[in-house]
Amino acid sequence: MKKAIGLLGGTFDPIHVGHLRPAIHVLERLELAEVRLLPNYIPPHRATPDSAPEHRLAMVQLAAAQTPGLTVDDRELRRDRPSYTIDTLIELRREYPQVPLCFLMGMDSLCSLDRWHRWQELLDHAHLVVSHRPGWMPDFNPTIEALYRAHGTRDSEQLHRKPAGCIYLIDNPQLDISSTQIRDCMRAGNNPQYLLPESVADYIRDKGLYKRPVL
Repeated sequence: MKKAIGLLGGTFDPIHVGHLRPAIHVLERLELAEVRLLPNYIPPHRATPDSAPEHRLAMVQLAAAQTPGLTVDDRELRRDRPSYTIDTLIELRREYPQVPLCFLMGMDSLCSLDRWHRWQELLDHAHLVVSHRPGWMPDFNPTIEALYRAHGTRDSEQLHRKPAGCIYLIDNPQLDISSTQIRDCMRAGNNPQYLLPESVADYIRDKGLYKRPVL
């Protein structure tokens, strides 16, 4: 079986090191073939992004171009409907029937997974790789607790041996950086250096992003 592919979705408005460093950590730690960055068109659980899809895609492409192992998949931006994860996983599974797929998420997303669209089907198509603070475990609600008991594994090799079906928790220190923080920083005319790739910051300045509520 081929090496697993990692999948990281988000609005990426803008993409920043809080997205990139955890993705690189998982890529290297689990020896994934790649991590695909999947910009959302309309995120189901969040506010509509400030910037237009073409700007968010360009920023993700700039960030990925600087990092070996990170690639960009724009399929969700090519849809004219909300970006449901299950739709993307079904498409990818059809394209890669035997390749393990690892959908990357944070612990907060796992804790609320039973509120996702068709969440019961996600593990039919991919593994869930869940980043969390070292030594910290949440109290799952009964539904998620049962899901983790049925699918949780501590053996990372299972992510490469099986195409889907496992939940794997990985220690991955989270950086306290948010896209909202960066947008506010740039609207105030402050310097976002070291919060995001310089190429992305240059793009934001060149296009005049985040100076108005919606672009």
